[in-house]
Amino acid sequence: MTKRIKIAIAGAGIGGLTAAALLADRGHRVEIFDKFDTPQPVGSGLVIQPVGQAVLDHIGAGDAARALGNPIQRMLGHEADKGRKVLNVWYDKDAGGQFGLGIHRASLFQAIFAAVQARDIKVHTQSQINTARSGMVQLANGRAHGPFDLIVDSAGAGSPLSPLVSQPLPYGAIWGTVDWPKTDLPRTQLSQCYRSANRMIGALPIGKIPGDATPKAAIFWSMPRDSYDTWVAEGIEAWKAEATTLWPAFAPFAAQVRSTDQMTMARYAHGTLRRPWSPGLVHIGDAAHKASPQLGQGANMALLDALALARALDATSGDAALALYTKARRWHVMTYQAMSSAFTPQYQSDSRWLPALRDRLLYPLSQVPPGPRVLTAIVCGTMLPPLRGLGRV
Repeated sequence: MTKRIKIAIAGAGIGGLTAAALLADRGHRVEIFDKFDTPQPVGSGLVIQPVGQAVLDHIGAGDAARALGNPIQRMLGHEADKGRKVLNVWYDKDAGGQFGLGIHRASLFQAIFAAVQARDIKVHTQSQINTARSGMVQLANGRAHGPFDLIVDSAGAGSPLSPLVSQPLPYGAIWGTVDWPKTDLPRTQLSQCYRSANRMIGALPIGKIPGDATPKAAIFWSMPRDSYDTWVAEGIEAWKAEATTLWPAFAPFAAQVRSTDQMTMARYAHGTLRRPWSPGLVHIGDAAHKASPQLGQGANMALLDALALARALDATSGDAALALYTKARRWHVMTYQAMSSAFTPQYQSDSRWLPALRDRLLYPLSQVPPGPRVLTAIVCGTMLPPLRGLGRV
């Protein structure tokens, strides 16, 4: 191992906490700086793919996450008007060995934060890093900390440290968490319903949240990014009527939403830093690359970034380690960014011909060998080596 160094991590999110645990395990002195009064998650449900679960296992958080989450064996989507399947992806239809993990962000956060608390890692709360220069970090309250040998920017999509300029996507989605109801929908699959590409409804089983043993679901509804205020003004009953007309099976989920306040708007963007580092500073997760959630890879990319950075620092030091981290992640990130950019308009856009192409050509082709195997590799995150040159996950 190279020399032990002093590291500051901006942001106590999934990537930042994971990086802290991985780096502390290698003997580095790690401090986390987070803007909240107490570290906390933001958002509803997500899917941790097999590669992401493997990273969680490296820090001893995998079993805790799986105990709270819900195994997902399949992603199934159908078209609203005629009921045709237009998405059908199995994680491991034959052997049943690998699966996606549907989980609430609060549950995932609890599993990872517990791993951090079990290590000698200092966490600074109410401490948003606004600038980083020459090994020093300047907080929003004016205080400075340092010097640090390395500053890791994991402060997310709005990081003040990241120069990333991204392209806003025309569509986003509202998300909420409800109890898993009595329903014919399997609790082993992500279920979705589409009308053309301008309506998308989904129900994702996400297991339990801390302090509540009732199985939960994350529900979502696609809408143009500037339509949220209109949606609120029209009232919750109008939305519930439209959603359940399009997809009657969604009714027991929608019935639990009694106020627009139960749903949170998420807006998305695409963008990638060509060089996610400068001397003494490296960007990981959404601070380095942003994409729509169509392939469910955002959190997994942050986990993989954290592991790649830790292994690059095992192999060398200084700027050479940051360049090695970038090289190891470049093709995996670029490929998934490109696929996300290509797939998103097929499911979230005002296009009429793209969903027709999706339903009548791309979906039938995807079910012909080797299509199913390729789709499985895409969702599992293994289409390309995630840590090129730095070993297996």
